[in-house]
Amino acid sequence: MVNLALAWAEAYQKEHPDTQISVTGGGSGTGIAALINGTVSIANASRAIKSEEADKALANGIQPVEFVVARDAIAVIVNPHNPIDQLTLQQISDIYSGKINNWSELGGEDRPIVRLSRETNSGTHVYFLETVLRLGHKENKTLFSMDTLLLPSSEGITAEVKDNPNAIGYDGLGYIIPEVKVLAVAVDPAGPFVMPSAITVNDGSYPVSRDLYMYTNGQPGGALKAYLDWIIQPEAQAIVTQLGFVPVIGAIQ
Repeated sequence: MVNLALAWAEAYQKEHPDTQISVTGGGSGTGIAALINGTVSIANASRAIKSEEADKALANGIQPVEFVVARDAIAVIVNPHNPIDQLTLQQISDIYSGKINNWSELGGEDRPIVRLSRETNSGTHVYFLETVLRLGHKENKTLFSMDTLLLPSSEGITAEVKDNPNAIGYDGLGYIIPEVKVLAVAVDPAGPFVMPSAITVNDGSYPVSRDLYMYTNGQPGGALKAYLDWIIQPEAQAIVTQLGFVPVIGAIQ
């Protein structure tokens, strides 16, 4: 969310110079923790708040209110020289959990698989763990393989995949660069194998897509409400499209 939040803040402040917006990154968990501690007006998050986080907030006198402000797909990426073009969710889960360790096991070259992930405080990491590694099953306790390389930024993952022919990574659609290969993903081997895009996110055919959120303490008012109202207007949602994410019109009432 950080790039999107920065772009929104910059555009809004140009139109409303009396409003000052400070944006800090650090991962969805960091943002939600700051909301719970009462140190931010808005927590940006690429995952929904957890029940234990909501309970902690309430215990601290904070009432989290959720706003869906955009949508995103998580693209699975490899180096352009990798001949693999598509994977099922189960195959991706098996790669990241350490059951599959060589590209030859998937019909590729005899190369060791280098697994790249965001760090654990990232909402993208949490979403990928729950939706892909655990296949959306709450009782599933599958974990990332211990040799998964944890990187602090989405840009770091794309940069490493671009340079490493053995690597596999995942990133939000807005971070994908032309120098990496995006894989088509299917729920099961029978397909269909679907590429991530605004169309496949909105029609529900791409299986690894999600909402992006902002959280406030209680219903916003004043300058905060004006800013959140602006975010769902066509001007602000056009920024969503420009950054490679998927707009959500009418998400905030």
